[in-house]
Amino acid sequence: MNAYMAYKVSTRTTLPMFRNRTFSVWRRFSDFLGLYEKLSVKHSLNGCIIPPPPEKSVVGMTKVKVGKEDSSSADFVERRRAALERYLQRVVCHPSLLQDPDVREFLERDELPRAVGTHTLSGAGFLKMINRASDAVSKMTIKISDSDAWFDNKLQEVESEELQLRKLHAVVDSLVNHRKGEIHRKKRDISANVASFGGCFERRIKTWQHWQEAQSTLQKKREVEAKLLWANKPDKLQQAKEEITEWEGKVTQYERDFDRISVTVRKEFLRFEKEKTKDFKSQIVKYLESLLQSQQRLVKFWEAFLPEAKAIA
Repeated sequence: MNAYMAYKVSTRTTLPMFRNRTFSVWRRFSDFLGLYEKLSVKHSLNGCIIPPPPEKSVVGMTKVKVGKEDSSSADFVERRRAALERYLQRVVCHPSLLQDPDVREFLERDELPRAVGTHTLSGAGFLKMINRASDAVSKMTIKISDSDAWFDNKLQEVESEELQLRKLHAVVDSLVNHRKGEIHRKKRDISANVASFGGCFERRIKTWQHWQEAQSTLQKKREVEAKLLWANKPDKLQQAKEEITEWEGKVTQYERDFDRISVTVRKEFLRFEKEKTKDFKSQIVKYLESLLQSQQRLVKFWEAFLPEAKAIA
């Protein structure tokens, strides 16, 4: 079965980094996943939040491939299209990711090399994703000896939001169907982003651990040097000095890495909070507008029925 769905990606921009102001390309779902994999490899270790790609649905895509035309297939195609659009919007709104050559190539290049080894969440794996986010947060229990309480406060916020998402997951399952799909989609987007941000904190802690381990190793190397001096063994002393110099360089580099990722995580969290607030406000406005439209339609129905009601009376 070689059939596949291609999506038209149209871009309109005034940024000088692009060759044209308006252009379009066709992309497969695997191309979107391939972009995510490339960005994760290059940017996640620096503390950047990489927007998660949409979920993979084997059942939905199989219906499309075999040409089964029904309302569920059409709904699936539209949901995936909207999810891919949201994913790309988050990528290009990220100031660092927008500058990445792979992003520009994705938007401009006519043909991309076939993406292989790509993966993403299935519908059944959504709750597992929340559990993995919880596990990632649970692993971040190592106390970092720095004077910046900001990171501890934000980590507590991430933990609190993860617990709220678990409660929301239970509540959404009890909602009526016509609202359940929209809220479930929004909940999934937020959960995926929270999981990505939890990974940023975890990488910062790992970087700090590398720094501390290097300091410990450097201290041991200096102790070895002191013992060699005391034992008067000049033949081994030069090697010990070279090892000390090597580990001094590693300590300096790991310290710089820790400072850099700390700055990046702080910026990413502030940007994440701003976007989350903006997105939440937009969803509330849309929800209120839909309620207003429903009430307006209801008023029209009653106005149309009023003459008949008066005639009956």
